[in-house]
Amino acid sequence: MDERLRRDVEEFLYQEAELLDERRFREWLELFTEDAHYWMPARESRLTGPGEVAGELSKPGENFLFDDTKKTLGTRVERFYTGSAWAEIPPSRTRHLISNIRIKPASGSEIEVRSNFLVYRTRLEHDRDIFVGTRTDILRRVDGRLRIAGRTLILDQAILDAKNISVFL
Repeated sequence: MDERLRRDVEEFLYQEAELLDERRFREWLELFTEDAHYWMPARESRLTGPGEVAGELSKPGENFLFDDTKKTLGTRVERFYTGSAWAEIPPSRTRHLISNIRIKPASGSEIEVRSNFLVYRTRLEHDRDIFVGTRTDILRRVDGRLRIAGRTLILDQAILDAKNISVFL
């Protein structure tokens, strides 16, 4: 593994987390390519023995928690600035932690990056949520800079304790 690539990818993911935690959502949106896909399938608890995680997840065209393009992410971002995003009044305070970063060898202009995440969210005085999972990012260099061309998020929990997921994971 090229150590420079590892350093660039890690720095990119840490910068992204910082943008989200500082509520710099418009800058965060610029980290995505124009053809980006941001997807979180729904998860189902199975009563059978161990099996592949993929068997617990919805397939494209089935249930999902997020299925966004850059355009729909942009709509969600702009809602934060309108005063009509009621789930975010007052705004959430978040902390995005990224770990276990694994980079698959580059093929062409895209890099597959897998990582684990923990997002702590608090708002008002008593609302606290923790989102934990794994994600697969497809990163692409655009004009020499890394950009997110795809993100698949998989939550560890099948039933959400949170009232909503109004923050970006």
